Amino acid sequence: MCDFSKNIMELTWLIPVLPILAFGLILLTGRRGPGEGAYIGIAGIAASFLLSLAVTVITVASALGGHEFHPFTHSVVWATLGNIDVRMGFAVDQLTVMMLMVVTTVTLLVQVYSIGYMHGDPRYPRYYAYLSLFSAAMLSLVISDNLLLFYMSWELVGLASYLLIGFWFEKPSAMRAAKKAFIVTRLGDVGLFLGLIVLFWYTGTVNMQEMFAAVPSLMGTTLKIASVALPVLPLAGILLFAGAVGKSAQFPLHVWLPDAM
Repeated sequence: MCDFSKNIMELTWLIPVLPILAFGLILLTGRRGPGEGAYIGIAGIAASFLLSLAVTVITVASALGGHEFHPFTHSVVWATLGNIDVRMGFAVDQLTVMMLMVVTTVTLLVQVYSIGYMHGDPRYPRYYAYLSLFSAAMLSLVISDNLLLFYMSWELVGLASYLLIGFWFEKPSAMRAAKKAFIVTRLGDVGLFLGLIVLFWYTGTVNMQEMFAAVPSLMGTTLKIASVALPVLPLAGILLFAGAVGKSAQFPLHVWLPDAM
């Protein structure tokens, strides 16, 4: 990877930061004009789309160039707890770039479409602020390289979903739908949280790359609960899947979706 490509890859952290900056700017300046919030929101996600496209091209070119591909990672120390450094950072691999393109493309199209769909709404800027927050949370979730940032982003997605579902809060049906979605998805999030705790407990790390490397050593490891030995990896997988079931409205945690539509 040449220096220019490496410099572009090191800017990956900006992909979720740009929409969150748009979120802040809309809150500060959105009242000046109803269209200003839309322009700021679209500019933020469009910039994230272009940067995601550049990162994708570099990653695919590296993989097709016959070179052994290694995930590109970068992290900084976020906090120190005793002798333990808690690091925050991002990781980029083939799956990451695919999801970056999906998220930025869809959210960009949604924001452009919303120019006409939300035109005339008195809270037009606020809608774009919430949508920018939602986009930032999803993008942070995609590139996170550790469980802490992953879970924070996951919960931020839930908060943004709640705000968007209850956007027309003066309607009782919208508020009921938002509360229902928030409560039901929290049930799935409990499973996700417990699954992450199990993985951290048995691997001793929150870093995803280190955790993936440690997974083979957990084959056959069991967790004893009330004299019942449960295999750790299937247990963690089921708990993590519970979180996905809630967010994606799959049975039996699907009941919030019809009200939210």
